[in-house]
Amino acid sequence: MEIRIPEGAPELDELHRVGAAALLDQGFASVAGIEGADGREMDLLDVDVDVHPGGAVLKVMVAAPALEFAEDAVGSVSEEVLERTELLAEWTVESSEVQLHTDAARESLEAADGPGAPPSDPQARRAHHAAKPEPAGDEEEPETHDHEAEFRSLAPRLRAFTPAVFGVAGDGEAEAAVGPASAELAAGALVYGAEVLIDELYDDVQALADEDATVAECRGHLWHLDQLPQRHASQYTELFARRFLVTAVALTTRFTDGSFRRLGCLAEELALRLLIEQAHVTLDLHGLLDDEVAAALAHFAGEVYESLDFAWLQDGAAEEEAAGGTGPAAPYGFGTWFTPLDDTRYVHPYALDETAGTGIPDTAGS
Repeated sequence: MEIRIPEGAPELDELHRVGAAALLDQGFASVAGIEGADGREMDLLDVDVDVHPGGAVLKVMVAAPALEFAEDAVGSVSEEVLERTELLAEWTVESSEVQLHTDAARESLEAADGPGAPPSDPQARRAHHAAKPEPAGDEEEPETHDHEAEFRSLAPRLRAFTPAVFGVAGDGEAEAAVGPASAELAAGALVYGAEVLIDELYDDVQALADEDATVAECRGHLWHLDQLPQRHASQYTELFARRFLVTAVALTTRFTDGSFRRLGCLAEELALRLLIEQAHVTLDLHGLLDDEVAAALAHFAGEVYESLDFAWLQDGAAEEEAAGGTGPAAPYGFGTWFTPLDDTRYVHPYALDETAGTGIPDTAGS
């Protein structure tokens, strides 16, 4: 959060900066908790104050049920701290930005308890997560959110793909089964789904860390990691989950910055499967998944996946790893999920298998 000195006031010298920092520290130290607009209380975990000649930058860490709750609540309490502090009463909140970082998530994402806790079943949690809060008392019911317009507005962010990837016919081509409007809706749902997927994978990492458990021991409490091949569930540790999360972030970043060329490794193929499923769930939840939009997502999958050789991992047909370099499992041993499919592929260095020759420890099965 950026806060500024009053307009026209002289810049702060070193002595005033020390004093302002002390006042801000004292102000936030007096805050025992933060109450959000919906009445939920959030814990204030830490505040870092960096005063400069024109104001200060505050980094405020809170335990909140969602990012938007954190931003609204911290904005309100920061304004209250300034108002209560006489010497800072004319300072103003210039801007704020909410962020979720891996290290912050480890400290701030905690399991919810009590009547307001989300359901443990993943499908029920998705519905709970997307549901609108009921208006309280005499409050007017908020306007219906136009999800279709929102998804369409996100479509241009999927810079790595043209409408043709979703099955839209180009100039001079025969009419396709997918129109531009359906392709746009599918693309926007993928961008929206990427945000949800990354957020919920953070949650999965934290769940494994909190319980010091593997996915096999955490079933029913996870969003996505329990949808990976079940035959290896006992090897999906917190460290594996971190690598998978980084892989999903790297993949969706290349989708949106336009640098994507090909899938880099098996883990990316599995992450893409989760992303496409998330887009389906999102569209279906809002009544937007008709046959043409489903066809657009299917065409997208067919274009991005070079083959579906990895699909055998999901169908349960192969129960044992192939030995001696034979059988369908040979190229996809668990220890090679983060190994580039060939020398031209990209895998994020944090996730890269030791077998790829990087020297980075392979922690997936430890």
